[in-house]
Amino acid sequence: MSSPAQFVDRRQVQRNFARAAASYDSAAVLQREVGSRMLERLDYVRVEPQRLLDLGCGTGASLTALHERYPQAQLIGADLSEAMLQAGRGQRSRLRWMLPFLRSNKTPLIAADAAILPFKSASMSMLWSNLMLHWLDDPLPAFREMHRVLAVDGLLMFSTFGPDTLRELRNSFEDDHVHTQRFGDMHDFGDMLIECGFADPVMDMEVLTMTYCSLDDFFRDLRQGGAACAMQARHHGLMGRHAWQRMRSAYEKLAQDGRLPATFEVIYGHAWKTQPKKTQDGRSIVRLDLKRAR
Repeated sequence: MSSPAQFVDRRQVQRNFARAAASYDSAAVLQREVGSRMLERLDYVRVEPQRLLDLGCGTGASLTALHERYPQAQLIGADLSEAMLQAGRGQRSRLRWMLPFLRSNKTPLIAADAAILPFKSASMSMLWSNLMLHWLDDPLPAFREMHRVLAVDGLLMFSTFGPDTLRELRNSFEDDHVHTQRFGDMHDFGDMLIECGFADPVMDMEVLTMTYCSLDDFFRDLRQGGAACAMQARHHGLMGRHAWQRMRSAYEKLAQDGRLPATFEVIYGHAWKTQPKKTQDGRSIVRLDLKRAR
């Protein structure tokens, strides 16, 4: 039996982030902004996690803010890119000399595949994931793993990019190649959460626009943030000079007040793991309240 087609080039994802590890923190302005907005959403959620997993943690930028919010929680970071984790370990080692509260917070950073997490079932009380899902070939196996490792009453909170992301870049090319990641729809993510057993999923979306002085600045930001296209159907060779110039000319026509826009549709979601209603083989679970039965 042949394996299913893979749309995302996993090795290219790893190569992109390995190359970007040293420059990522200086380029990840949007990632930090989205993480900050995720943190604001926690103001409306009552949760006091004992163990918190940051999945797709990169260099671990969110872990410091999460530690400040939940100082009693044990934090763990996991990411596919070992190079990003190594950069994060070095950075956090330097920060401990400047920020005393981090000296007792030796957060483990673990290389892990989101679809095969190396954690026990029901071992986490909260799972946080900022802008990771669009790097996966299929988010569904990752959502299943998130549900598995969360304890009952545990919270999943995530962000990812939606279909309008980088629309200006896609529309500026005239060829048949793929030039951005494949970005999922908000409603599809909600359906996946329900399919995996999550309860009460809440989804919302907003559009953020970054602006750049030049296309070179824009492409540098993508490259230094590890966000270059990693789809199997991307252009694998060098693009011809004329095709490249046509793309640049089409994009530069979108300039407003001398700056080029780049649209990012940001999807936010959170959901809870509740008591299961069915066994793994599909049988319904009936729970009896013995106190009431008396």
